[in-house]
Amino acid sequence: MVGVSDGQPGQAPAAGRHPVGGPLLSLALAAMIDGVHAHSGAVYLLSPDEQVLEMAVMAGLPRAFAAPWERVSTSAPLPLSEAVRERRLVWIGDEEEMARRYPRVAVVLPYPFALAALPVAAGDTVYGGVFVTWPGVRTPVLSDWEREHLTSACARLAVRLERAARDGRPVLPEPDLLAASTVGGVTGTIGAIEAVRLVSRLPYGLCALDLHGRVAYANPAAAELIGQPVRRLVGHHLWATVPWLNDPVYEDRYRAALFSQHPTSFVALRPPGDWLSFRLYPSTSGLSVRITRTGAMTGPGRAGPRAADGPSRLVTISQVLTLASALTEAVGVQDVVQLVADELAPAVGSQALVVLGTRAGRLRVLGHRGYRDPRVVERFDGTPLGARTPGAHALSTGVPAFFESREELERLYPARSATPDGFAAWAYLPLIASGRPVGTCVLAYAEPHPFSTDERAVLSSVAGLVALALERALLYDVKHQLAHGLQAALLPPSLPPLPGVEAAARYLPSTRGMDIGGDFYDVVPVPGGAAAVIGDVQGHNVTAAGLMGQIRTAVRAYTTVGQSPQEVMRSTNRLLIDLGVDLFASCLYLRLDPAGGRAVMARAGHPPPLLRRPDGRVRVLDLAGGPLLGIDASAGYPTTEVELAPGSVLLLYTDGLIESPGVDIEEALALLGQRLCEAGELPLDELADVLIGQGAGAEERADDVALLLLRSRA
Repeated sequence: MVGVSDGQPGQAPAAGRHPVGGPLLSLALAAMIDGVHAHSGAVYLLSPDEQVLEMAVMAGLPRAFAAPWERVSTSAPLPLSEAVRERRLVWIGDEEEMARRYPRVAVVLPYPFALAALPVAAGDTVYGGVFVTWPGVRTPVLSDWEREHLTSACARLAVRLERAARDGRPVLPEPDLLAASTVGGVTGTIGAIEAVRLVSRLPYGLCALDLHGRVAYANPAAAELIGQPVRRLVGHHLWATVPWLNDPVYEDRYRAALFSQHPTSFVALRPPGDWLSFRLYPSTSGLSVRITRTGAMTGPGRAGPRAADGPSRLVTISQVLTLASALTEAVGVQDVVQLVADELAPAVGSQALVVLGTRAGRLRVLGHRGYRDPRVVERFDGTPLGARTPGAHALSTGVPAFFESREELERLYPARSATPDGFAAWAYLPLIASGRPVGTCVLAYAEPHPFSTDERAVLSSVAGLVALALERALLYDVKHQLAHGLQAALLPPSLPPLPGVEAAARYLPSTRGMDIGGDFYDVVPVPGGAAAVIGDVQGHNVTAAGLMGQIRTAVRAYTTVGQSPQEVMRSTNRLLIDLGVDLFASCLYLRLDPAGGRAVMARAGHPPPLLRRPDGRVRVLDLAGGPLLGIDASAGYPTTEVELAPGSVLLLYTDGLIESPGVDIEEALALLGQRLCEAGELPLDELADVLIGQGAGAEERADDVALLLLRSRA
């Protein structure tokens, strides 16, 4: 039973309640499609216990066309999910826009069509969503009238679903809507007989296919050309009955014709050497196929029988394509786990999953979704690979295991009876990449689940895609941890207490390259005050980080031996040149004297600091300075003395804090000064979080960011 939900966990309708009268969803969908002259569409309802949209009814095309999206997460990058998530209409005018905005859909459906997706919502409650499609012949702009018609229809459907939910009446499953024959009556029967006689006299082959691709009629010429009797063709798919037509390329031509409502064609080789041309003419009720001999190959033609048992391979190809497209976006291990949860689990009806890895001869739980109690899964973390468990066995042997019921699992693994996880069927899929096992993906089902031959083949094949993504993600995570460990080792683990000065610092790595960079900062206690430095070595790699560590160590050493600010800068500049590296660095060094109320600063091509006075006014300090470190061995670095009243705050930063594509630096600097003015009375740690907050939330940072705050105490 398909339930009605407001997106929160709830209970099923009480027993004895009457269901919603009539085909509520089918009628609403048919009215929407007819009203805007669309080609196909579907209604989805939000699952009551998870943020998943489930297809309730489809119209105009077989459900197999939307098989990868029969269950979709509301967080998935899909038009329908976005429409529901953002409570707005999403319009895709053509295949180019689809490829640009939603490449996962375009990979599976690379055909000319337009799509509109809308939420079905009333007030604060979302009940589901709707999409409708048009063939590519329509204008790529959705008119105001069409927009209003679809929006109003979804609002009316939401009101009826709201009423049904309030009354406790379930929305029962409804049959999909496909076009029916319009021939009827005596006149229609006589006309049909004459049409059959007419077609039987033609010298070329003609077939009629229904929307599912099954042969509804074939004339004698078609049977002769194909080499199969009519009785074996009618009621079956051509690619399932004729071995040399059992090819995904030919299936795709059928899909393309139906989806785009444009004629398509292909050429196939009938063994041993006859080339046949197939021309497909679509309509909303099916396809007409014209078959003729051709003298030369003008299209794909691969012969050879293949197995064709189980569900249509069309669904399999679509599922693999959409998951493969999604997995290319995965970066870390948790990304892979989330994508499998969002894309694979809903498509195969799984309610929970676990991804297992291995380290030091033991199982490691890399991630899981769908388990109410995480301890049910996490207790397997650290299990020896030699233990008699299905997860360890699949990982060590590389052989998938499918358990259709709890009894079947406990018969082979009796110990599992003592560790129930609340599920009733499982698929254990070894993840093999580069010839070695990298993990196991466990799919769990709430009810006993028979695994057909086709489904086992699909899951085993898809496991290979997941394995490649997981291998890449594991390597990325190791590199990421190494980079962050190196960066943390090169920066101060904490800031020391300073006489008369408070200090706070923050660092954010770049999201490009190795997540490691050359930005650095440090503070050093000196007699009567403190010294502080901030700098930026060009680059975001190990070389930049290593050079940054050398510069920071040198500045600290020169400060400790008592050099003045200009001497520290000159000595560091000569050191950088003597090292012979082809990298430059900007730097700002200052010596604080809180008792004297002053600060002496030297600058080498670094962004100017900001000073917030006790009265709240903020100004950019225009400091004297010299060139970047590492350019000119004879360069000098003059100093500037700045008044530093008690309560004043100095903000030192690197250019990553104010530079971003499309933003003027002067405007960014003014905005930074405004935030410092408004939040300057906060404790320094809170102030640092405020100032760096915008950069911390950015998905893309072209440069790393360092920030150092200093407040003079009274």
